[in-house]
Amino acid sequence: MKLLAIDSSATAASAALLEDGVLRGEFFINTKLTHSQTLMPMVDALLKNTCIPIKDIDLFAVAAGPGSFTGVRIGVAAVKGMAMAQGKPCVSVSTLEAMAYTACCFDGLVCAVMDARCNQVYNALFQVEKGRMIRLTPDRALSIAELAKELSGYQQPIFLVGDGADLCYNHYTGPIPGIRLVPAHVRFQHASGVGAAAYILAKEGKTLSPAQLMPVYLRLPQAERELKKKKEGKQ
Repeated sequence: MKLLAIDSSATAASAALLEDGVLRGEFFINTKLTHSQTLMPMVDALLKNTCIPIKDIDLFAVAAGPGSFTGVRIGVAAVKGMAMAQGKPCVSVSTLEAMAYTACCFDGLVCAVMDARCNQVYNALFQVEKGRMIRLTPDRALSIAELAKELSGYQQPIFLVGDGADLCYNHYTGPIPGIRLVPAHVRFQHASGVGAAAYILAKEGKTLSPAQLMPVYLRLPQAERELKKKKEGKQ
């Protein structure tokens, strides 16, 4: 099975190609260019360099959220378009779970965190032992202080992964002695993690049609939150 995965859920963007669960190639970029400029050229270059035409892709996967509202929409729209044009199925992958897959070589508690602004993070916790990963919490949005209180109850190494890892590490290094930063090259979102998670989900029959694939948000966009506050203030 040839699987094309993409991630544009945060500042970094990437595209990866897996064949029967084995990574064949990956393009990763972390610049200030918008994903609408970089994502599809990366996909095109990846397919050309692996000598696999898009018609031979069996499955398309995307980090469907949480994450940047614009970034998630761009990734989902790209996968919907490619999959629909080829008549192929899709897999929706949690961005947080995909990040945990990139850190599954570390034994301990993997804490996937994305900066959600306003002193909040998107987070999920995973227990990893000898490459086997078990999800401990659902994806959620919570404050940095709330997450610190929860993590302080764990007596084991805690590995931070994600674009919110540095933020949390700076808050937690004193009060939580077991906290660790994973190396920079696996800290950020990678499409290879999306592909690894999608491969397992596909084997479990958890695929979607392109029409069924939708972004997954844990909270309303800022504009909608502000509008809601204004309406509540008038009541």
